[in-house]
Amino acid sequence: MPTFVNPRLYQEVTRGKVVLLACPEREHPALYGKIASMIRSSRPRSITVVSIDGSPHCLQLHAAVNEAEYILGEAVERRHYVVIDGERLVEVSPNAVRVARYLHLVDKLIRGDPGILEELGRHSLEYRRALELARRQGSTRD
Repeated sequence: MPTFVNPRLYQEVTRGKVVLLACPEREHPALYGKIASMIRSSRPRSITVVSIDGSPHCLQLHAAVNEAEYILGEAVERRHYVVIDGERLVEVSPNAVRVARYLHLVDKLIRGDPGILEELGRHSLEYRRALELARRQGSTRD
């Protein structure tokens, strides 16, 4: 078991499953095709993707599984989870992954619910730093 994963969450998610670990930051960019090929070759009953919430690299794993279904033209039973702050496992829909790829839609959602940025501030060090820098510079930029 990787030492950087919460052991309780790891056990919860992997029980009775074959586990493949991947890091898009370290993998070849052909990840989409590799996952589609693995699905075509091994015909798994289901796929569970678990990643760290907020990681731009980990998001690619979720998108790659959705894209594999598209490439294959076959339904793939799958579940998408994110680990929030290293402590909590939350299931997200394949559509959440799809929307995350389209920034203009994400922006539309933020404009419709600007309070979501408060929640972002509870999880994202990068966002808190951006707010701090904007305050120091007297900027009101987003």
